[in-house]
Amino acid sequence: MAKVYYDKDADLELLKGKTIAIVGFGNQGGAQGQNLKDSDVKVIIAEVEGSLGWQKAQAAGFEVMTAADAAKKGDIIQILIPDELQARIYKDHIRKYMKKGKTLMFSHGFNIHFKAIKPPKDVDVIMVAPKGPGHMVRQTFVEGAGVPCLIAVQQNASGQAKEIALAYAKGIGGTRAGVFETTFKEEVETDLFGEQTVLCGGCTSLVKAGFETLVEAGYQPEMAYFECCHELKLIVDLIYKHGLQGMRKAISNTAEYGDLTVGPKIIDAKVKKSMKKALKRIQSGAFAREWIKENAKNEGKTFNALREKDRDHAIEKIGAELREMMGWLKK
Repeated sequence: MAKVYYDKDADLELLKGKTIAIVGFGNQGGAQGQNLKDSDVKVIIAEVEGSLGWQKAQAAGFEVMTAADAAKKGDIIQILIPDELQARIYKDHIRKYMKKGKTLMFSHGFNIHFKAIKPPKDVDVIMVAPKGPGHMVRQTFVEGAGVPCLIAVQQNASGQAKEIALAYAKGIGGTRAGVFETTFKEEVETDLFGEQTVLCGGCTSLVKAGFETLVEAGYQPEMAYFECCHELKLIVDLIYKHGLQGMRKAISNTAEYGDLTVGPKIIDAKVKKSMKKALKRIQSGAFAREWIKENAKNEGKTFNALREKDRDHAIEKIGAELREMMGWLKK
């Protein structure tokens, strides 16, 4: 079992007198920055000059500057821009300012674990990863609670890397809910696996396959959308709040019997075998190399082509029409 840390295990004083430079004022950058600021920690923001992120950070009362200036001034540099941009921004603007005694931080370990970023040996390299989107990190903090976080230490040059990670987690509200200790390897590989096989890739493919099966059998696409896409939220919300057994208690006996008898025949041993292959691709670095190559050499052409192809799927057209009828979604 993972070790869990709470407020009593973290010392926010370790961040006092330090400047935290957050690179990127997006979903996580904005939330983490504002929570740290409210925790009386000095925060500066790195953004593209004149961008919407730059304007939002200024409007929120932060000192905003370029990535190079922030890396130069910051004692702790937290990189919160998309994975595919991090290596280039680090190389071009941050690397030369990573001096002894500084800390390099992430909320996802992709570029460290797969060695797209190679920090000097005399800096701490840590991760604090909230297990929730930025708006939830901010909302729960304001309400006096927090989102559970993961922490990991890749390099402990100072001898206090773990303590700094815990202090940061406390500053954004994580220790109020619980902080789990992991490694960069475990966080990255489980995160990519979940995204690809269950949460995103597996879920969207299952939804489309179900929709296509009903439509091809002659059922109206509206009925197929309701049953295979729209109602998914009801089930996911129940699982999110109560777990699998709690969800089953909330549905009909007919639905539960179908779940238990038919579900394992759809998501069967063949699917699990495919999942294991996907995990091996992640563990070997094959997926990371493919994604890095797609951005560095292919300029995202394959990625964008796949996006466009999925935008034209019939479920998207009927879904857009039906959601227009659901006024509550717009509130």
